[in-house]
Amino acid sequence: MVEKKKTSESEKGKSLVRTKKQKLIIPLRGRKFQGTVIRKFEGRVTIEFERTRFIQKYERYIKTKTKMHARLPEKLKNEIALGDYIQIQECRPLSKILHHIVINKIRDGDKNESN
Repeated sequence: MVEKKKTSESEKGKSLVRTKKQKLIIPLRGRKFQGTVIRKFEGRVTIEFERTRFIQKYERYIKTKTKMHARLPEKLKNEIALGDYIQIQECRPLSKILHHIVINKIRDGDKNESN
């Protein structure tokens, strides 16, 4: 019975991340974000999305763009390209700027946006 519990936990809230030498199982927690890939590096991506912020002095909302860096797992490296709309989820800090992992690809990017 103990083994069944471990497998069910690993399926729900954990992500398997492979490095050069070993496999890491990183527990996922916290918020999920969706955004467009604006940069792609060897092991990470940068996404950008719009959100609204409330400015208390003027009692109005303003649109702002937010950039976030996320770890790119080995299994998704070939699937994700610039302009794709992806989903990331928060995890423990992996480095100074990496606090999220790419979960899945929602849709392909538009080819007109790259021009």
